Amino acid sequence: MASEWVCAPRLYEVTKNYFPSYQTFEHPLKLFAVVDSKGTRAPSLGSNASSRSSSLSVLADPLAAQSTLDAALDPLSQFAKQEQDAIDPLTQMASEYESFKKVKSKIRDKEPLDVLEDSLNWNSRRLTILNKFTTSEKLSISTSFLTTSTSSQLGTDTIKVQTVVSDKVKFRLEQLDDFEDGSVRHMMDLTQQEYIQRIEQLNHELVQSWHNDQRVKALKIAIQCSKILADTSVLSFYPSQFVLITDILDIFGKLVYDRLKQKSISGPESMRQANADSARDTCQNWFFKIASIRELLPRLYVEMAILKCYEFLNESYDDALLRLTKALRGIGDPLVAVYARCYLVRTGVLLQTPNKAYIYQNFRDFLYIYQTIFSGSIRSELNRQRVDMSAYLTLYGPALNFILEALVHKNSLYNEEILKEVQSIKNNGTILLAILHEFQPEFIAAHAFEFVNILSASTEGISKSQLFKALGTSMSTCSPLCESKQTFLLEVFKTINTFTDPNEYIISVESWAQYIATNMPIAEVNRFLGEIHNRISISKAVCEKHHQQLRNILDKVLQYQKNIELLLVQEHFLSYLDLFQKESLKVEACKHILDIYKRNGNESTNDPVVINALMYIGKILNDYVNALTVEDERRQISHLICSFIRKVHFGTDFEKQLSFYVEARGTFSNLDSVYNTLVHSVNKLAMETCQIVKYKHSRKTLSFVKACVAFCFITIPSITSIQQQMDLYLLSGQVALVNNCLGQADACFEEALNLVGDLQNTIDIDGKSRTMDVYLISFLNNMLATLVLVPDSPDQGVLYLLRLLLDVIQKYSFTHESGPANIYLNALDMLYVQSLETFPYHIPGVISNDELYGHDPKFLGEVNNLCAFVVEEILRCLSQLGGIQQYKLQATLSLELLVRIVRYADLSKEQIYLLALNLGLLALKHESHMEPKYIMRVLKSLEDYQKILENIYPSQASYLQQILVRLQPKQ
Repeated sequence: MASEWVCAPRLYEVTKNYFPSYQTFEHPLKLFAVVDSKGTRAPSLGSNASSRSSSLSVLADPLAAQSTLDAALDPLSQFAKQEQDAIDPLTQMASEYESFKKVKSKIRDKEPLDVLEDSLNWNSRRLTILNKFTTSEKLSISTSFLTTSTSSQLGTDTIKVQTVVSDKVKFRLEQLDDFEDGSVRHMMDLTQQEYIQRIEQLNHELVQSWHNDQRVKALKIAIQCSKILADTSVLSFYPSQFVLITDILDIFGKLVYDRLKQKSISGPESMRQANADSARDTCQNWFFKIASIRELLPRLYVEMAILKCYEFLNESYDDALLRLTKALRGIGDPLVAVYARCYLVRTGVLLQTPNKAYIYQNFRDFLYIYQTIFSGSIRSELNRQRVDMSAYLTLYGPALNFILEALVHKNSLYNEEILKEVQSIKNNGTILLAILHEFQPEFIAAHAFEFVNILSASTEGISKSQLFKALGTSMSTCSPLCESKQTFLLEVFKTINTFTDPNEYIISVESWAQYIATNMPIAEVNRFLGEIHNRISISKAVCEKHHQQLRNILDKVLQYQKNIELLLVQEHFLSYLDLFQKESLKVEACKHILDIYKRNGNESTNDPVVINALMYIGKILNDYVNALTVEDERRQISHLICSFIRKVHFGTDFEKQLSFYVEARGTFSNLDSVYNTLVHSVNKLAMETCQIVKYKHSRKTLSFVKACVAFCFITIPSITSIQQQMDLYLLSGQVALVNNCLGQADACFEEALNLVGDLQNTIDIDGKSRTMDVYLISFLNNMLATLVLVPDSPDQGVLYLLRLLLDVIQKYSFTHESGPANIYLNALDMLYVQSLETFPYHIPGVISNDELYGHDPKFLGEVNNLCAFVVEEILRCLSQLGGIQQYKLQATLSLELLVRIVRYADLSKEQIYLLALNLGLLALKHESHMEPKYIMRVLKSLEDYQKILENIYPSQASYLQQILVRLQPKQ
């Protein structure tokens, strides 16, 4: 039917029709419901702003108003409302957790966290202690409150009304004594987890007893918990044991304080003084009860727990703190004593007393008994528990660190005295370590050389590597004066270099990486890395054992060295990577280097040494990738290498730039994304050359552009993805066409079209199967728009590439039946453009078919034959759609073809006229399946076109008029 196709000439100018504009008062994406103020209708767009504001009701949900009317009738709405009212699992868990916190302690609910306690950061310290000091040995606990017994009912069955005060006091003292009379249960062979669970049970029992008005029972639990702190049978667990028990004592102290506070302020204003007196008497009773505890350690701990209650006795905190400090001298075990002093300081700082004399006195008392740590009895106990002296001394660290931090917090009054006193003590490594951790870095920097001399002296227990590591950590935040930095570093490494054990050496130098990278010139950093390599590389086992320290050193050097390019060119930097013996560790280090370079490096680089270093690092990553590498890892490595490639820029030396891309192609052969980037970069290079010469190539520049296209043509087949290959071939062909490399452009386009047959019908994206029809239609439409400008090759036939495109369409199996028809319709557009005397667009310097053929009749005949073939294929697709009852799609495509026939073909040909008429009638037949008024809009556009043709092409206009009359809907 389309064999008589003849392309009609275009005798009119194409004009653009713009949509009418109007002023708006609302954002187009804003959710709002338009409600008339009288409930009748919305105002028009022409109304003013004031009238709109009175009649617009902005709602969070446009359906909210309606949902209130039909919620009772809509089961889904009722279900959604029930879901909203119900508590979701996370909210329920959070609620239960809050309830548990309230039962466990009311401290955080009633008042904000103390500022001083927050600054001393005990919460983070306690977590560190619990994570660090663990044990696999069996533990034991002694208590009378974890099992049901007759003695546990004392708080409910034996409390009677006492009329005489002395009888009441006597009765409660008997209750306290009952704890000593054999009701204690000994639990042995507990694991650490079971031990913690028992402590939590005691904690819960204490809170429950208190809320049940069983004050004596709560006190007894606090006493029993305090007694546990005298148990040092498992030394390695003692710091964690201290944290668990003092948490219970903190809760007990807060419960007592809150009760007294509430008692003192309750009641009317006239009764305040009487209530305050009553609270004072109750407070005295508490201290009397505690004073009656026979053993020293629980008596001191419980009193320290309620230390804040001295507020109600109108007594000085300082006197109580000094008295307790002196009382703590009676504890014989130095480990138990130092943690008791730590608890006293911790409860003391919450009082916010400005006098720190008691803290200094506690520290001096510790110094006084310090040598007992090395006594024979302690050593015997250590041998029995098989604990060495260095591990035992680390147990003192948390307590001593906190005491010193509380002492020097916002106060440097005692720093000089402490340093002098410590120098005179033998085996002072433990104290020096605490000083280095807690003293202000400014003070340590001011006495840097003095500290080096002190640390260089021999000590027992704490190794010099730990001490110099602590010194390096402190000096990294505050360094000495500029003129002293180099000398100071030399003095430090005089001692560090004497460490023959590689383990001690790497531990000590790890903390100095930041100091050296921040304060030293790049040559010193290079020497530092070289020394580490020389000392550690002698043993593969040492490298594997300390890989984390080696990685930390590398990270700090990369982080604090401002010029990453200067670091990359150093002699020992790349050799440092060889210390990572495991391939996975080396790959992670290389990824970090490239990431730092991407973020902190210069915008571009042309330094060959820097480029070679980065190529070496990138090759390590490329060689790591294999068939088993996960996609996320492959994508991350590709991204880092591509970022490096984009930063290499040799300015106007394009040949050197292309040589770099050739080298990169050979180096990174396992990564498709890198090849993709290389092809894009080379195409960009060709376009930059074209812009410089302004589309007028010389023999040299043309040869260079051809070399770029050849690079792309050779590189693209190495990419695995067919889709990426097609896109890159099309892009490379377009670049070649712009640069007037016609043979190369034809080769790229031909390869792209030949790949269509290898394209999969569907691909998996996020576990879902997606059709490739949409991509292929878009790709071929882009190809058709490009082929408009491609001149025919003398070695091929007329419109050879278009014929190849039409051929591959027939060979590809589309998922949707409309796919081929959409492409054929666009091919018809392209063919009509080929029939014009002048194409609508051109590329400078490229002779397209309009100039090549000069509107030759033979060429036009070939175009008409192809148009007839395309129309026949479209009709075949329409027939298939009708066979499967896809009437809506069939009607839509019929209208699309009708519009093209009316615009492109000569309607005076009978077959063409009948074809156009039948297509319109087919669309009208299935009008019910289409969108409302769609056909009317199409017919309206044809009427407008007919009016244009009346003056310039009357015969064509008359045939179109007849078609429109036949297609008018019947009234």
